[in-house]
Parts: sequence; structure tokens; C-alpha cells
Amino acid sequence: MAFFKFFKAKEALLPPADLSVLKTDMHSHFIPGIDDGSENMHETLDLLAEMAALGYKKVITTPHIMSDGYRNTPEIILGGLEKVREAVKEAGIEIEVEAAAEYYFDYDFEKSLFQKDKLIWGGKYLLWEMSFVNKPETINKGIFEMITQGYKPVLAHVERYPFWHDDYSQYEDLANRGTLLQLNINSISGHYGTGTKKAAEWLIDNDMISFLGTDCHHMRHLELVRKTLSEKYLRKILASGKLLNATL
Repeated sequence: MAFFKFFKAKEALLPPADLSVLKTDMHSHFIPGIDDGSENMHETLDLLAEMAALGYKKVITTPHIMSDGYRNTPEIILGGLEKVREAVKEAGIEIEVEAAAEYYFDYDFEKSLFQKDKLIWGGKYLLWEMSFVNKPETINKGIFEMITQGYKPVLAHVERYPFWHDDYSQYEDLANRGTLLQLNINSISGHYGTGTKKAAEWLIDNDMISFLGTDCHHMRHLELVRKTLSEKYLRKILASGKLLNATL
């Protein structure tokens, strides 16, 4: 037992992971007052200052767009972005801020794929999410349409959908259909539950993840990110050479 405790203590003393290698975070909710993220500009500035302290040089914030919840438009999001940029400049925070969106997969989203108004990043990446309760029946058709319209689909927090926790082969099917997969940092620590943590570890072990994101909504998320820095699976994915964050 003493031998086991010795090595557990040594593991706990390993240096924290260096998030600066990512350069860019591509999933967050920093535009105040338009979704379930930051509530006001003061909170936004605190969050962005902490992101800079964590080593990020740029954030691409991604407010929700969903027909039954946050009916944001490109005008609302880009207008909010300009206000954030002005406040960041005035506050002297050394971080670049861009914006896209996190699209909820529903009927309105599918119908709108033919419109050329999607807020994307990297010139092609379209971030989307779905219900945590039921997988959409038309998901494969939707992925095909995204690709047909010239987008590169990126499924947000892929590890958090419980209906795939008993069948990891579905992740391979998504990748084979052309969808890139994004993982939340805090999933590695077990913040979203054991099933999500196990899925995250499997996805990392199998080199399935292309983007690592904070999905930050509030300061508690960033406090959890700091606690996750010592997790071995975070160091593993950062060292994998598979992440595309730094290309954005």
C-alpha cells in the first residue's frame, strides 16, 4: 500500500499541461446576454483575462443558435462581437476574439443549410450540436448536406452524448462520414460524469479528436480547466499531434 501511495503522490506532482500549445479555443460562450454563457461585459472580460492567463492567444466564441431556445442571428452575434472587442481593447487584455456559432441540429438548421449565412471558423468549419436525449433520425442526411454545401462539420462535445456510451463504433461512423470531433477539456476530469469521462478517454486513445475546447460558459468552467491541467489524458491529447486548434 505504501508503494502505491508513493507513486500516486509522484503522479500528482507532475507539472500541469501547457494549454498555450493550442493557441486557439474554438468553443465558448463569451458574448454577454445572448445565450446561457456570460451574463454581462464585466463577466466576459474576467473570463477572457483568465483565458489569456491559461495561455490562449485567441478565442473563437460560439453562441448557441437554436430554434426553440436562443434564436440568435449573424447580426446579433457579430454585433455583440464588436462590443466585446472594443471592451477587450479598452481593458488591455492581450487576446484576439473572433466569433462563430454553435448550431443546434433541428429542423430549422437542416432547412437553413442551403443559405450561405452560416457563422464558421477557419473558413470552413461549422460547429454543431444535438439533443443529449435522442439522436436525430436525420443526422446522416444532415452531415451529407453540410458537406455538400462546402462546410466541414465539427460535432461539439462528442463525448457527452450518452446514447453512444455503449457503442463507441458510432464515433468511427461519424468520422467516416466526414465529421470532425470536438472534445471538452473538462470531460477529461469527469466533470460531466463517468460515462463521459470513459468516452473521452477512448476517443483520445483512438486519435479521434480534432479540436479541444473549453465550452466555457462561466468562471467555474475555467476553474475546472485549471484543475484538469494535471490529468494524464489532457497531456496525452496535447501531445498527440492530431489537434487542429493551432491552425485557426
